Amino acid sequence: MIAFIDAHREVYGVEPICRVLPIAPSTYHERAARRADPGRLPPRAQRDARLREGIRRVWEENFRVYGVRKVWQQLRREGIAVARCTTARLMRQMGLAGAIRGKPVKTTISNPAAPCPRDKVNRQFRASRPNMLWVSDFTYVATWQGFVYVAFVIDVFARRIVGWRVSRSAQTGVVLDALEQALHDRRPARRDGLVHHSDRGAQGGFN
Repeated sequence: MIAFIDAHREVYGVEPICRVLPIAPSTYHERAARRADPGRLPPRAQRDARLREGIRRVWEENFRVYGVRKVWQQLRREGIAVARCTTARLMRQMGLAGAIRGKPVKTTISNPAAPCPRDKVNRQFRASRPNMLWVSDFTYVATWQGFVYVAFVIDVFARRIVGWRVSRSAQTGVVLDALEQALHDRRPARRDGLVHHSDRGAQGGFN
């Protein structure tokens, strides 16, 4: 809103624009004065500005590879009292992030060509009894030997894993094996009306 007024004030004037927009002219003028004189900023905003300078300095001095934890620890070593959540908030606002080792692993690969069953859950992940709604997911875990893929099935009512499989490859069979284990162990009856829900990943995109 402030940026809009800045862009059009020369044509329409501040007061006429403020009469249309839900903002008082005094509010706009105060914001403009704060931009011209940072000393008029609220105490928290002034502190955030100082912390941003320190955060960027630490990030740049360490070859732009430090993430939130290491930037926060370095600031504390320098005697700068700052919370980890504050460091994370400011780094997020500044678009700063640490380097990620290795190649990113993507487990959910949507297949638009595959048939998409009707979503019977509609994001309502609640169940009033066991074997009414199962949800499954597919992710990866870092180990000393490299990444392994994990597929698991959770009973929403019990909030517990009822089937799982681990594999070195991201294959559809891993997801199906986890579901087979859950079916074998829980043996749901047809009258249970069991619904199995997953995302649209290529490995297990079905309801």
